[in-house]
Amino acid sequence: MAHSLQAKKRARQNDKRRTINRARKSQVKTQIKHFEAALSKGDVEAAGEQLRLVTQKLDKTAAKSTMHKKTAARKKSRLTKKLNALKTKQS
Repeated sequence: MAHSLQAKKRARQNDKRRTINRARKSQVKTQIKHFEAALSKGDVEAAGEQLRLVTQKLDKTAAKSTMHKKTAARKKSRLTKKLNALKTKQS
């Protein structure tokens, strides 16, 4: 348990930051699930729109340092590969 005022404040800040970061990560995961649902339906248009939203959410999350920038880039790359595979499969 923190004793000094500075340590108590740091503990409060950490709690607040943790809840914000968890919410952001949860939003990213939800967005990815929506994208994968559109992929499984085979709807290229909807999947493309969902990929745009996922990319946007990942960039914002990485910009706020909730997620490392390279982690976000890796996720975007893998999702884009899935979408491109679906596009080539359909054409």
